[in-house]
Amino acid sequence: MCDVHNHNHSDRAADGSEQQPAGRRNFLKAGAAAGVAAGAAALGSSSARAAGNPYADPEKAALPPSDMVLDLKRTALVVTDPQIDFLSPTGVTWGVVGKSVEEQGTVANLGRLFRAAKAAGIVVAISPHYYYPTDRGWMFEGGLEKLMHKIGMFDRKGTHTMEGFDGSGADFMPEFKEFIFDGKTIVASPHKVYGPQANDLGLQLRKNHVDQVILAGMSANLCVESHLRDMLEQGLEVAVVRDATAAAMLPEGDGYLAAITNFRYIANALWTTEEAVKRIGGKA
Repeated sequence: MCDVHNHNHSDRAADGSEQQPAGRRNFLKAGAAAGVAAGAAALGSSSARAAGNPYADPEKAALPPSDMVLDLKRTALVVTDPQIDFLSPTGVTWGVVGKSVEEQGTVANLGRLFRAAKAAGIVVAISPHYYYPTDRGWMFEGGLEKLMHKIGMFDRKGTHTMEGFDGSGADFMPEFKEFIFDGKTIVASPHKVYGPQANDLGLQLRKNHVDQVILAGMSANLCVESHLRDMLEQGLEVAVVRDATAAAMLPEGDGYLAAITNFRYIANALWTTEEAVKRIGGKA
């Protein structure tokens, strides 16, 4: 590295073109070689996983293990979009998310998390997804936003009415209503695209002195990941529950696989439902 610091100009090749100083070139070459080696190892590991479970963790992880320890007095369970359109065979997205939901056991696992959180007395918050008639007036949208509006996903009659809500795609799954409607669960205002920037979830968590979050719900690479990224930027410590979520499987890609990769990279912890329930402190 001394050679890099002692050069204040670029070397020149025989043709007069500028080159990086020799020390820096060697350093970059070494870094590139290391990157290629790491990439090859990762590809080999990925190939091995693909032969079995494509979502399995690598046998030899490169990233440091999680050191997240829950303090229940400042912990909340946050569940995104626990709604019929995502989680029920009668929902409008079941054709693309149903296989993933069933494979992960998402509905049953969310039920276990709700039950454990209520037994432990920790804060529980829902970040729902609703669309009102005025939202159809948006002048531009991403591809998935266009699709959601086209199929009537999460549609409600209006902001000040519950007409037609019960049992609709925007309604909560029946299995979860005993937990959500117990008078203690926070139901935030709706988020509109994927993240919580447009609703009051962050305010509700701060007002309850929450700075640790157990995150689950739908869908993995969209609302769950967007909530994760926003909460991390806000300074919260977040564990994602990997089998209490799911995602669409489309020709454009497997959303769950994309999410699991990013959860490993950026979450403070990535737990199974079994691990999360034990850490919350009970059986569910």
